[in-house]
Amino acid sequence: MHLRGFCSIIGKEFSRKDVPCARWNTMSFEFIKKLPTPAEIRKELPLPAELAKIKEERDAEIRDVLTGKSNKFLVIIGPCSADNEDSVCDYVNRLAKVNEQVKDKLILIPRIYTNKPRTTGEGYKGITSQPDPEKKPDFLAGLMAMRKMHIRAIQETGLTAADEMLYPENWGYVSDILSYVAIGARSVEDQQHRLTVSGFDVAAGMKNPTSGDFSVMLNSVYAAQHPHSFIYTGWEVNTHGNDLAHTVLRGATNKHGANIPNYHYEDLIRLWDMYEKMDLKNPACVIDANHSNSNKQFKEQIRITKEVMHSRKLSSDLHQLVKGVMIESYIEEGNQKVGAGCYGKSITDPCLGWDDTERLIYDIAEYE
Repeated sequence: MHLRGFCSIIGKEFSRKDVPCARWNTMSFEFIKKLPTPAEIRKELPLPAELAKIKEERDAEIRDVLTGKSNKFLVIIGPCSADNEDSVCDYVNRLAKVNEQVKDKLILIPRIYTNKPRTTGEGYKGITSQPDPEKKPDFLAGLMAMRKMHIRAIQETGLTAADEMLYPENWGYVSDILSYVAIGARSVEDQQHRLTVSGFDVAAGMKNPTSGDFSVMLNSVYAAQHPHSFIYTGWEVNTHGNDLAHTVLRGATNKHGANIPNYHYEDLIRLWDMYEKMDLKNPACVIDANHSNSNKQFKEQIRITKEVMHSRKLSSDLHQLVKGVMIESYIEEGNQKVGAGCYGKSITDPCLGWDDTERLIYDIAEYE
């Protein structure tokens, strides 16, 4: 089958004989359907011009924080996974009301994470894979659901969001709607993730790997900040580097499986010293208060965040380095199994509930 014919079967079922790579050994792959391109999805669900303007303004605000032009503090906060459009948008609407009270000191960036990495590959992988967590994967419906949810959140609240880039080839589907992208601990060592970030024009947080190695994390920032030539979605591309790539500390796991936090004052000073020795633009760090930093004890996020804010007060270097925190929170605290039916409660990692969330945001603002 010719490439032209292959490209014309968008969204249609097809068999192996239709696949242009028929000469490959495809015994392990079952080709289900050709998905729409990013341009086609964006045409179907466009970002209105007035919302594009909001994103432009938000991107500029975040840039000013990371480059040191603004003293505001980033709070990247929201559900572990954005599994339900109504409850996620309800949460972001609540966040928007708090934002009005703290916007002179903080920039609240809702976590709307639509792709979830899984340690073993098992479990719910996000709304992009499963728009209905209780049904089988449907990527076509998932791409539409993901984009629809992000646009609705901006439309209702004026808050552009953060998401995790699990699949680099999916960037085109969301590049016009996100203001912050996280590269997870399992992805940060991957060449394609690093090179793709080098083509972003928005902030990108590169997490330390699960081993906790700061050098690996800083090398990923170096790669993301520099230009590259590589193959991306079937194209030969050049990128110019992303000067907003920065570090995210999320704790580590040692060879015995024990979680090791890395948000303490000494850890932050060590990171500052390592930044000083490298040729990196805009030294910046965001602290992920959950994951291995909290030993997945979600309530610890409150104490950890306050300790980080205190460390910033003790050192002018750390005040300059630490630009924000990441917090997992939702409407109801804790988590539940898929299908349990509690509105606004995480179906992945446990999260802070709304009352604790609201209180913590106001406490963070008091530190600034």
